[in-house]
Formats: sequence, C-alpha cells, structure tokens
Amino acid sequence: MVVALDVVGIRLDQISQSPILLLKESGGQRHLAIWIGAGEAAAIAQALDDVEAPRPLTHDLFAAALADLGCRSPKMVITKVSDGVWYGEIALTSGRPLQARPSDMVALALRMGLRVGCRSEVLDEFGILLDESPQDEVERFKEFLDHVSPDDFED
Repeated sequence: MVVALDVVGIRLDQISQSPILLLKESGGQRHLAIWIGAGEAAAIAQALDDVEAPRPLTHDLFAAALADLGCRSPKMVITKVSDGVWYGEIALTSGRPLQARPSDMVALALRMGLRVGCRSEVLDEFGILLDESPQDEVERFKEFLDHVSPDDFED
C-alpha cells in the first residue's frame, strides 16, 4: 500500500548543518525526516516559495519534458531505506519505473503539482508519530532534529 505525503519543508540539522527534508503523512500524524543535499534542498525550497529561476533548472526541465511527452501525472513513491539510504521510483506510462532519490522526486512533484507517496512499510518503520497540538508537534520535532544524526538510522 502507498501512503500520500505532504511536504512540510526543509529544516537544517543543528549539528551537521545538513538540510533535512520533512514530509508528513497526508491526513495522518507520522513524519519522515530525510537528510538531503544542498542542491536538492534549494530546488525544493524554490518550488515551495514559488520562485521561478530566470532559466529552467534541472527539475524544471524534467517536468517540462515529461509534460511534453504526455506524462503529466507520474507516480512517485519512496520505496525503501537500506543502510541509511532512501530510495524511490517514478512510474512512467512506459511501464518500467525510473530509480530516483526522494529529494529529486519531491522537487519534481512540487513543480508538477503532484504528491509523492511512500510504501506503508517504510512509513511504519521510519515514521515519527507526533500526537500533540500542531505547535507542540513542531517544537517536539525540532527537539528531535536537534539530537538526531544520520547514524541513528543505521542498523
């Protein structure tokens, strides 16, 4: 089963100063925190802030190419986490899925007005359940981010 995700935003890990992509289960309480690269964080932030680059960036180009090819709603799903690395797939109409990083899928999905999904077993294992008021959730998650490192997600 695939669960739809909403993009909460980009946060900065206080220890490593690395960007973290924060996703939330649509209609639910679980969150996913994924450490990502600075370039992908910038691409996601630009899309979230509706900033249009003077010339198309890579994600803009890919979104335009897919639309031109008639693939306006590819399915993008976070499929697994292995050794601390997150994996995803983009299912095109051609049948064979493309392997993709979740950060690239989010940057692309935001430009195309789509959502990224996540396999329920990934959300079950790596989701963080927050059940306080929205403001308390934000504060608790910030506290979590202040004390977590990428090594915490390795076996």
